[in-house]
Amino acid sequence: MSEATTPEEREELRATVRALLEAKSSEEHVRRAMESERGYDEALWTQMADQVGLQGLAFPAEHGGDGYGFAELGVVLEELGRALTPSPFLPTVVLAGTALTASGDTAAQAAHLPGIAAGKTTATLAVAEGDGLWDTGSLTTTATRDGAGWTLTGRKWFVLNGATADLILVVAQADEGPSLFAITGDAPGLVRTPLRTLDLTRPLARLDLTAVPAAPVGEPGSAAAIVARVLDHGTTALAAEQVGGALACLKASVAYARERVQFGRPIGSFQAVKHKCADMLVRVQLADAAAHEAADALTGAEDAPDPAVAAAVAHVVCSEAFMFVAMENIQVHGGIGFTWEHPAHLYFRRAKSSQLLFGGPAVYHERLLSRMGL
Repeated sequence: MSEATTPEEREELRATVRALLEAKSSEEHVRRAMESERGYDEALWTQMADQVGLQGLAFPAEHGGDGYGFAELGVVLEELGRALTPSPFLPTVVLAGTALTASGDTAAQAAHLPGIAAGKTTATLAVAEGDGLWDTGSLTTTATRDGAGWTLTGRKWFVLNGATADLILVVAQADEGPSLFAITGDAPGLVRTPLRTLDLTRPLARLDLTAVPAAPVGEPGSAAAIVARVLDHGTTALAAEQVGGALACLKASVAYARERVQFGRPIGSFQAVKHKCADMLVRVQLADAAAHEAADALTGAEDAPDPAVAAAVAHVVCSEAFMFVAMENIQVHGGIGFTWEHPAHLYFRRAKSSQLLFGGPAVYHERLLSRMGL
């Protein structure tokens, strides 16, 4: 059972995280980090762990964490999204962390979670293949028993922070069925190729595996259930990020509408601009409600909906809301908003990459219908 915090304590956490990111993740910092070799600021990653303990916030105390739940984790993700911080937080803490926890493999958890919680280990989860889908039903990456161990052969696509992660959890097809395995980033037979991406704040990689030594995580054949749980946590985490990004776009639009003067008056006084800002606010509020409900469901809050349904709803609502608000933010800013030099451009790219992250609109609408039993 996770620790519970009060709304006041969560706002204190938010203030702490925001202060850190305002100091270390300004637009200048973001642009510098996304152009760096690793794609994120390693010093900030260390500060997040050493000064605030963010990486271990939701992990059990026996693995170096603080034992909190998704409500607290959602606060951190929202602030990371608001600042557009390039960070391996989502793949490391949420995707890999959830996969390890869901596996039920206490040895693997003891081996890997303390390093993640301490900010010493970055990790990711490799599921998608050439079709870009997070689906365990048609895997071409195979796992073969090699004496007392296992080896993996195949190709994984669109792996978050896959070119730099210290630990990679790979879903592969074994004789027993889809299974989860752990490999190191420097394993023999592994070739990691960074991909050219629309969103430079979210690095992706292709992984080519040729007889890569691997350690099984959980029971062979159990990966389908693990991936389903990871998707619920991952889409809920992404929803919190998307709300933060959408809030930043709304704030930027309102500020610009107040200060930009045309025909002798602020553009915010024109009805067309007022309506844009009002529509943006409505979308942000709906997204915020959906994201919080999904987080409450994962935490096991009283009267919360089914976590799988709530997560799917949040993914749909927040993806659409962030895309809408990011596009309207560009429109409010006019011509300057279309330029690479303006931050509105960065938020638009993040909104689009987030919309496509776990398969895209058609896939997440199908996932929602499936979770509702339709």
